[in-house]
Amino acid sequence: MQEASDGNIHVIRHGEVFVITLRGEVDHDDAPALQAAWDAADHAMLPTTALDLSQLVFGDSMLLSALLKAKHRHDADGRDLILLGPLQPAVHRLLDVSGTLDYFTIADTGPAPIS
Repeated sequence: MQEASDGNIHVIRHGEVFVITLRGEVDHDDAPALQAAWDAADHAMLPTTALDLSQLVFGDSMLLSALLKAKHRHDADGRDLILLGPLQPAVHRLLDVSGTLDYFTIADTGPAPIS
């Protein structure tokens, strides 16, 4: 099991699933760390990437853009990208207002949050 953490962004490999956990607020300032997490997921090329958003209270347009790009890459590679919730109100609103809520596979429950 490999893991790494950078502030509000935590990555860990659980068998055949690459888990990225976002906590607190993730915005433009977190772009390099989030990109590093996506790069690690792409490098691992596991069948599934699970993005745990249950502890994320705010994300901006940078997060939305990163999610859309990651979904596109996962689809192109034949991998699954699953968003784990429950989604906090601001995150749900970001996806809803942007019209992308139904674009993602969202599981309301996932593994216990990684601390």
